[in-house]
Amino acid sequence: MKIKTIAMPYQDVLALPAQKRRLPKKPSFFFRSLVRILSAGDLKKVRFKYHFVGTEKLGKKEPCLILMNHSCFTDLEIASKIFYPRPYQIVCTSDGFVGKEWLMRCLGCIPTAKFVNDTALVRDMLYAVKKLKTSILLYPEASYSFDGTATPLPSSVGKLLKLLRVPVVMVRTYGAFLRDPLYNALQIRQTEISADVEYLLSPEQIEEKSVQELNAILTERFTFDNFRWQQEHGVLIDEPFRADHLNRVLYKCPHCKTEGKMLGKGTRLICQACGKGYELTEDGYLKALDGETAFTHVPDWYRWERECVRKEIEDGVYSLQIPVKICMMKDTKAIYEVGTGELTHTRDGFRLTGCDGALDYRQKPAASYSLYSDYYWYEIGDMICIGKPDLLYYCFPIGGGDVVAKTRMAAEELFKMESAAK
Repeated sequence: MKIKTIAMPYQDVLALPAQKRRLPKKPSFFFRSLVRILSAGDLKKVRFKYHFVGTEKLGKKEPCLILMNHSCFTDLEIASKIFYPRPYQIVCTSDGFVGKEWLMRCLGCIPTAKFVNDTALVRDMLYAVKKLKTSILLYPEASYSFDGTATPLPSSVGKLLKLLRVPVVMVRTYGAFLRDPLYNALQIRQTEISADVEYLLSPEQIEEKSVQELNAILTERFTFDNFRWQQEHGVLIDEPFRADHLNRVLYKCPHCKTEGKMLGKGTRLICQACGKGYELTEDGYLKALDGETAFTHVPDWYRWERECVRKEIEDGVYSLQIPVKICMMKDTKAIYEVGTGELTHTRDGFRLTGCDGALDYRQKPAASYSLYSDYYWYEIGDMICIGKPDLLYYCFPIGGGDVVAKTRMAAEELFKMESAAK
């Protein structure tokens, strides 16, 4: 899926009127039905099946909060199958509205900026459940998983449950990540998908539990490992491109410690610095082509990279400084291409400069618990996004380089350190 872009000078984008916040619109029955019909083909291909656990406790017209793990675009098709004809709003990233705001609102979508403090979102959600009497579909991780394991949940989710005071239903999918992992550049694999749909919390249970207890429950339920699930269930991914671009996730060689020289192509991941090679097997393991195998499990390698990033920060040597192409979002008419610049990330946070000296934006580590970053974003390129709800900066590294995963991990670790220091 592509997105509308317009080249415009930076100062002209700043001068554009701010996007006005609009109240959520009750999703159209026609469009809900259309999405369900259009999704049927894909779900048939993956032999989608699901089963309910305790959902008989949910009233047919009772608004609820639907929490779902986020693996790929198929998640939306899954939700349309499971919950039809129940009307529900979908909390989604604001850039998803670009060029199609009318359609997104007819579908009941509520825009928000990822990993940015958005107080208006809570008001919109309250309006939906209290006034429109609709349910809400929320992906609390707010981002696709890079390595197939759960991404951090915001501590504010427990507070949200207290405010909404509606039942919580959880949808947990199996196989969706394996079908379309983010790193694999939109190459679809042949695999089956299933889901568990569970009545997780009643309003009474939410009332009696503390925010900390609610967060603990959600964190435990949103703990998963898609590669481990694949191995334990004997799911084979035999596509010859299954390791394409795996270097986006596994960017650092555990043997020579070189970064940015890994190459994922076909079924193999090779370090271009020392020549060490691995195969991503059909059942989801990593196997050295010769000699020592440092990691047999993708998430273990990724976890080691995180430990390396944290040590760099603790030692005071972590630093990112790269040239970037800069785009901005000021409204939903387009993503505006404003020029080039430099993105820096250190212990002090982010700094983005450019546009012939007109742009100088800084963002502290405490601004967010994670980072909106993506691979092959709207088919433009790998991307890092910073900014505020009313003005977002999308940064695309010039000349390539696998910096997206490391930068997101660094942002998360810096936030943890800032929080612990308070």
